Amino acid sequence: MSERTTRLWESLSDWSGYYFDVTECLERGRSRYQEYEVWVSPLFGRMFRLDGCAMTSETDECIYHENLVHVPGLAHAGPRSALVIGGGDGGSAEELFKYRTMQQVVLVELDEKVVELARTYFHAVHRGALDDPRLELRVQDGLEYVRRVAPAEGRKFDLVVLDLTDPVGPAAALYQEEFFRACKALLAEGGALSLHVGAPDHQPERVRELLRRLRAVFAHVRPHLHYIPLYGANWTLACASDTLDPASLDAATVDARIAERGLRDLRYLDGETYRARLVMPRYLREIMQP
Repeated sequence: MSERTTRLWESLSDWSGYYFDVTECLERGRSRYQEYEVWVSPLFGRMFRLDGCAMTSETDECIYHENLVHVPGLAHAGPRSALVIGGGDGGSAEELFKYRTMQQVVLVELDEKVVELARTYFHAVHRGALDDPRLELRVQDGLEYVRRVAPAEGRKFDLVVLDLTDPVGPAAALYQEEFFRACKALLAEGGALSLHVGAPDHQPERVRELLRRLRAVFAHVRPHLHYIPLYGANWTLACASDTLDPASLDAATVDARIAERGLRDLRYLDGETYRARLVMPRYLREIMQP
């Protein structure tokens, strides 16, 4: 490690972790809710951390955001509205706006500082989505919005995307069965919920329990696995719905829908990748099976 670099360590479990080297800190501090850092990494470009945990980077954000949005989005008949809880970096919104059918995205972010940092440093992640006229940005508690505000306003969404920090601390309430039920109540007919559930090799109990909670609420829960370099591990995302199952699509159908729906500039997903990431190794199936 050069004298001009800083080594950042991150834990995956009580027994494992990883590190990456960074060369410059562009900004760091504490908002009303959490500590934040923006670094420059030789490997990841600009990268963002909250409370010491990596959130997003310019180089590999496509792996997380494309799959979080398009695994359910391509299985849907044609999403017109979406709710993003968290996601203040704008990466999920940017992917949602790739759909020609998308009319409105409501983005509910607790911490306005996250949005400010994204506007300042991470245009390569949101690509202008934070200023798209179809975006309704609400700086408030996602739990409050889902439980009370959206139902009172009569809102319904084709997709609900939980673009959250890990299920610990204040975010833990957004991974409970009760919250999943509240999200389900906001789904329009044929809608789906999407979220990440953790690293199965390092957090098997967490992954198993979150999938159990989802299955208690939704008829179809489909986990999919992706290696995300910034997160240092294979990471499980999940699509949950009473009607949609991404596994029902073959590779040719996925490729046809990508073309028909005008999903340009995808760096990760195509038909083969979509299908392949739904297939789990045997030992992980044992962790994730009902």
